[in-house]
Amino acid sequence: MERDIMYSVIIVCLNAGQRLYETLNSVLQQSYTNFEVIVKDGGSSDGSVEKLKDLCRDDRVRVYARKDNGIYDAMNQAVKLAKGEYFLFLNTGDSLYDNKVLEQITDVIYKRGDVDIIYGNMYHKALDTVICASPEINDFTCYRNVPCHQTCFYRRTLFESRGYRTEYTVRADYEHFLWCYYDRKAAISYVPVVVASYEGGGYSETKENQKRSRQQHREIVLRYMGKKKADRYRLIMVLTLAPLRSAVADNRYLSGAYNGMKTALYKLRNGRG
Repeated sequence: MERDIMYSVIIVCLNAGQRLYETLNSVLQQSYTNFEVIVKDGGSSDGSVEKLKDLCRDDRVRVYARKDNGIYDAMNQAVKLAKGEYFLFLNTGDSLYDNKVLEQITDVIYKRGDVDIIYGNMYHKALDTVICASPEINDFTCYRNVPCHQTCFYRRTLFESRGYRTEYTVRADYEHFLWCYYDRKAAISYVPVVVASYEGGGYSETKENQKRSRQQHREIVLRYMGKKKADRYRLIMVLTLAPLRSAVADNRYLSGAYNGMKTALYKLRNGRG
């Protein structure tokens, strides 16, 4: 079968500086070439978009400048312009891990058949470690930690009836993943490939937004899981010292060992399954 899957890589930005150039360039270096890149700019005034001039000579790149109401509104605007069969959302400062990512993902899609979401692992630049996603998506995974949107390839049909719900200013990507899983019954598949290099220190990680994130997480899990199940998983997280584990995972000196143990545990569980 001919490898003809087209991807739409969506990059949203606002005054991103040199980071925007580096993110876009990581996509253009891919060995698999059937993709488009939509750069959705919210009205940058720092010259970052103008610096893309040489990269924009590539006819696969389209820059769309229009005011938006935040990152998720920007993503929704970009989706309406996208032509690909699968969408990948990158933040400025993030990048594809190496030039084989799209080639590897394409191979897996053709081998596994009908896949709505395919996701992989992430390299965290600030922590200098690979963070392995859970190979299995279930209720507890959905409560605890779904894959980051930078590592998820979404079939375009998952955005045709609705986009991100922008009222969730920090957690709209999380809400959309749960909607795909619970309401759309999406076929979701894990691949042991490092998809993206994540910059860290993003919008959702500020102190103010961490508080919003917790509030929005609670509202979303109640919507999709119900109070009884959500409360049970919340208790499990408390009893298993989730805050302490998160602190270890976010520590530059300890995160490598922590994520190594987590990866080994995932492999053990997956092997037994």
